[in-house]
Amino acid sequence: MRYYLGIDIGTFESKGVLVDSDGRIVAQAARPHKMLVPQPGWAEHRPREDWWGDFCFLSNKLIADSRVAPTDIKAVAASAIGPCMLPVDKDGEPLMNGVLYGVDTRAAKEIAELTDRIGEAVLLERCGNALTSQSVGPKILWLKRNRPDLFARTAKVLTSTTYIVQQLTGRHVIDHYSAANFSPLYDVGRLGWTDDLADDIIGLEGLPEILWTTEVAGEVTAAAAAQTGLAAGTPVTTGTIDAGAEALSVGVLDPGDMLLMYGSTIFIIEITPVRVPDARLWYAPWFFPGQHAAMSGLATSGTLSHWFREQFAKELDPETAVVTLAREAEGSPPGANGLVLLPYFSGERTPIHDTGAKGVLFGLDLTHTRGDIYRAVFEGIAFGTRHVFETYADVGQAPRAILAAGGGTKNRVWSQATSDASGRTQIVRQKTVGASYGDAFIGALAIGDARPGDIRTWNPIEREISPDAGLSGLYDRRYRVFRELYERNKDLMRGQ
Repeated sequence: MRYYLGIDIGTFESKGVLVDSDGRIVAQAARPHKMLVPQPGWAEHRPREDWWGDFCFLSNKLIADSRVAPTDIKAVAASAIGPCMLPVDKDGEPLMNGVLYGVDTRAAKEIAELTDRIGEAVLLERCGNALTSQSVGPKILWLKRNRPDLFARTAKVLTSTTYIVQQLTGRHVIDHYSAANFSPLYDVGRLGWTDDLADDIIGLEGLPEILWTTEVAGEVTAAAAAQTGLAAGTPVTTGTIDAGAEALSVGVLDPGDMLLMYGSTIFIIEITPVRVPDARLWYAPWFFPGQHAAMSGLATSGTLSHWFREQFAKELDPETAVVTLAREAEGSPPGANGLVLLPYFSGERTPIHDTGAKGVLFGLDLTHTRGDIYRAVFEGIAFGTRHVFETYADVGQAPRAILAAGGGTKNRVWSQATSDASGRTQIVRQKTVGASYGDAFIGALAIGDARPGDIRTWNPIEREISPDAGLSGLYDRRYRVFRELYERNKDLMRGQ
């Protein structure tokens, strides 16, 4: 039997699977880590410990637990949170913590300056994206301006998966899907790096080599084999962002297919027949030449429920707190007894792209319970998701099928509220392991052991989450309040 190893590094947890050639999971494992928030608006990981350390731990554990011979593992693929910004020196050693994706808003000044200088229309035409907190280019400029000593020692700027693949193979690579988030340094027409729009950020030699997601980037070195338990010479794919791998894991393949990923953030990917140039969404080439992806994401989702548990459920046993709170939320009726929450606890990404947006809990009185508030958290995230769905419809790309993935699919309040608030049915496949499963499939693709459509056999449909038509009026009213809370209080939220 042939096997494929997939490992994904998430915001709070890393997961790995070992999968056989029929798509069966023969071993899986997870390891938690923390997201560091050294000051408001910043979000970081420790690359050695959280990225490479987790990869090595999971690789060794999966091999030990499965008792699969390392030589029977025919391909290795990794994904991770992204896009990230990590400067490394000439020896590939990190010079600081990895700066995370759009939840890190430290480069707001650079975003504004570059947008003003280049122009939003030019950015959309050349890069496919407006500059937002998701963009890596402004964060590199922030590094250059605010940490000049580190920048002077920077040989390459990597993202999370680039660092992992570097550790495995010694090669600095990035896939097109990830590279498109390095605006304004990636040209979607040329499918390559450019410094035409901003030659003062970094020399192009300081960026990784660009490959397609399913290409083999190299082989496991002897040094990496000693740390991971893998066999030296095992093929390693280019790597990608976790959401992309998760989309593939549930069969997002054709135009109109949309991933709805429930995780630390909500992330959405829709395959589109053409490139969608709209500042409210993100764009990237998809995993395969000639395909396009229109993407979006909320800034805080699972992160918000994690924060709620830490702040308002301290007396609960950490092992059972999630179950207890879920039961309390289920005891609150749809509409959370009149509460409406804006989930903008770390600004917001799509579609408003407002780093200054704040969280709001509206409608409290002395009758409300913790369960009401916890339900309001998930309904607020569901309203943010509906806002994104409406944006896709506005640009003529309403999804044909919504395929849900991630741990949130097991949260009945959250997943059902999403369908009820949006009026959309969600498809859930049998395996909701997530990006690591998609990584294993990418490994099989990369070495020719699978074709793209095989994922639907590997991972068949299990169930659907349909909206309750009787709740549409209630959620429509709550959604109007949700939108008005933000629109009427923008200046107040910024403390003006």
